[in-house]
Amino acid sequence: MLITGITGQDGVYLAEQLLSEGYQVFGVVRGQRSVCDPNRRPLRPEIKLLSGDLLDQSSLIAAVETAQPDEVYNLGALSFVPVSWRQSNTAAQITGVGVLRILEAVRVVAGVTASVTPGANCPRFYQASSSEMFGKVRRTPQNEQTVFHPRSPYGVAKVFGHYMVQNYRESYGMFAVSGILFNHESPLRGPQFVTRRVSLAAAAIKLGLHDELRLGNLDAQRDWGFAGDYVRGMVQMLAQDRPEDFVLGTGVTNSVRELVDLAFRHVGLDWRDYVRADPGLLRPAEVDSLCADSSRARQKLGWKPEVSFEELVAMMVDADLRLLSDDREMAAEAMLATLR
Repeated sequence: MLITGITGQDGVYLAEQLLSEGYQVFGVVRGQRSVCDPNRRPLRPEIKLLSGDLLDQSSLIAAVETAQPDEVYNLGALSFVPVSWRQSNTAAQITGVGVLRILEAVRVVAGVTASVTPGANCPRFYQASSSEMFGKVRRTPQNEQTVFHPRSPYGVAKVFGHYMVQNYRESYGMFAVSGILFNHESPLRGPQFVTRRVSLAAAAIKLGLHDELRLGNLDAQRDWGFAGDYVRGMVQMLAQDRPEDFVLGTGVTNSVRELVDLAFRHVGLDWRDYVRADPGLLRPAEVDSLCADSSRARQKLGWKPEVSFEELVAMMVDADLRLLSDDREMAAEAMLATLR
């Protein structure tokens, strides 16, 4: 198995699941092994790391040739949505065109052409699509047939990648699928994301290490689940008899305000005493509400989330309490810096 984005939240959980099932796992990293956030679990020593970059076609071909994988999971992206406005070209090249490059690497190494039906040597391909592709939603909840209307450069790039997977599936007969995953979080989530920002702030304020949390749109509604549940769905998609795209989500929405309330109540605090609205953190174009209809995944894959939103928030806050309480000054300082 070959995973791009292996040092990210999903990459870590996916690699651990595949290793537990007895697979050999290769991970693509840029140059030397990437430095993870201080809260991240170190990558398992069994994982073989290969140098590669979604900006560099030749490096991806070399990685696929070396790994000779049965399955390729493309999780690599510039994934923090607000940054995509400031680095729109980079977001397009990594998150969008990067999908084309890794698809081409798989096709070239497998020797697939438009006139040849892929044989057993062509890896199955998974693309991490995103609910941000729906953006300004036309219907609620959103399923595999819902029209895309992305509201950020990140969302636009994800739409390009999504359709490129569909094109390679139809043009070359490749087993290539996209998982349209709604927001999924964990204690491994980067501290710049709102869920982790909230859990970290609740823990830091409870421990007397910080005194306030600034947030943008408290009314934004998201369908939040646990990342460990979602990587299980990725594996199930590639185990099907024929390639199909699937939406994964809980079907339940909560606002950022509800997220904050749960996190602070978990440590016995009233969030209204510490949380401040900051207009500077608002997105140029907001996605107001996202909610998944994952009925096809439930019916065809047998997939369903196992961790509730309340359990997820408690898990993240408890993990940050442990992180900030431990004698790890550098880790604590790095985390707290994101709240300033």
